[in-house]
Amino acid sequence: MRTAHQTPAFATLVGSPQEVKSRLEKSAAEQVIVLPVTTGGAQRAGLLAQAVASIATFLDEALGAQNEQTLKALVNAVVPKVPPTPALIREASMIARSRKAVLDGADWLTAAQVAELAGLSANNPSTQPNKWKRQHQIFALSHNGVDYYPGYGLDPDTGFRPRKELKAVLEVFGDRKDGWGLAYWFLAVNSFLGGRRPQDVLAVEPAQVVAAARDEIEDVAHA
Repeated sequence: MRTAHQTPAFATLVGSPQEVKSRLEKSAAEQVIVLPVTTGGAQRAGLLAQAVASIATFLDEALGAQNEQTLKALVNAVVPKVPPTPALIREASMIARSRKAVLDGADWLTAAQVAELAGLSANNPSTQPNKWKRQHQIFALSHNGVDYYPGYGLDPDTGFRPRKELKAVLEVFGDRKDGWGLAYWFLAVNSFLGGRRPQDVLAVEPAQVVAAARDEIEDVAHA
């Protein structure tokens, strides 16, 4: 048995299985690759060993480079392409404050809570509130993947069904505002309502709230 070729990282051994086994028992290598040679004798095996050793380092370096490229690709996929601008940070901060004000400014109920208040079926509590939302009888805002319905949109005198006048307001806005946009509008003081908030007026002067919604749409149309 003889060593056909050796590099700083790799060494190939040539010999019979018994000879190679004896040498491997003393080896400190973590892994080994076995290449059986069934024909050609020792000379052929030595030539193959020399060829394998000559390309082993190159292949190892290539694989290492590939792993490094893969790691860089994963990092680049997670990290933003460019750092957020100060304007973007300010905008995100403003949105966060506005949404917190909305959540703190009213009672927001899950579909299950609405169903419980309205005495609906407990088997699938989200069915009826979702139907009301699709029919534009009430709206919901999505927060952390959950729909929340405004408590001021439910009428206790009708068994906590959606207030009839709320549907009229939602029809005025149509697709112009999403759930959060509607929540902002209901929370904000409104000059048409004498500085009052639509969510506070909906139960006592619903027609005025509908008129305030129409007034906003007209103002936007003429802007």
